[in-house]
This record gives sequence, C-alpha cells and structure tokens, in this order.
Amino acid sequence: MQGTKTQVQAPLRSLDQRMEALRRANEIRVKRAKLKKDLKAGSVQIESILRNPPEYVETAKVFDILMAVPKFGRVKAARFLNQCRISQSKTVGGLSDRQRAELVALLRR
Repeated sequence: MQGTKTQVQAPLRSLDQRMEALRRANEIRVKRAKLKKDLKAGSVQIESILRNPPEYVETAKVFDILMAVPKFGRVKAARFLNQCRISQSKTVGGLSDRQRAELVALLRR
C-alpha cells in the first residue's frame, strides 16, 4: 500500500511583494556592509552591537560580525565562539542572554 504524498507549495507572491522583499533584503545588505566597515575602522564597538543589536543585524551570523572586528581572523573568531559554547552558525538575534553576556565579557578582556 503506497501512501500518497502531496507537495506543499509556497503561496504565490505578487510582483509587488517580491519587489518589496528584494528592496528590504538589499537595504539590510547595505546596512550590514556599512556596519562591518565601521567595525573595521573602530568607529563602532562590537560589544554595543552584541548587547543591543539593531534589527538588521539580528539575522546575521555572529561569526561573520566577529570577522569584521580588527585583529580577528577565522581562527580567533572560532576560538572565541567555542569558549562561549556558541555555534558558528548562530545568529546575533538567536543568542541567549548567557551566550551574549559571556561573549561580551570575553571581548572586553
């Protein structure tokens, strides 16, 4: 006896909805690029971003944000996340209070 599988299809979106989603996504990319540039320049502190993240940063990976900090490479960023028991795929908005506090304390040292 074979079970019948029905494919679930995402609802169709209008052209206006798709264009709005593309506009929002592009806006977020531009803001994140500016943030990374500001982090590199030292005009923005990573601790303040992690403590109180703007909406456009919430879906960014913590690893990617750390990589924008001066003197942080792949190895150091991975080591910091491992010390705080945070996955490299974790987003800024997905950090628990403990993880956020632990990471900020580690960055302040």
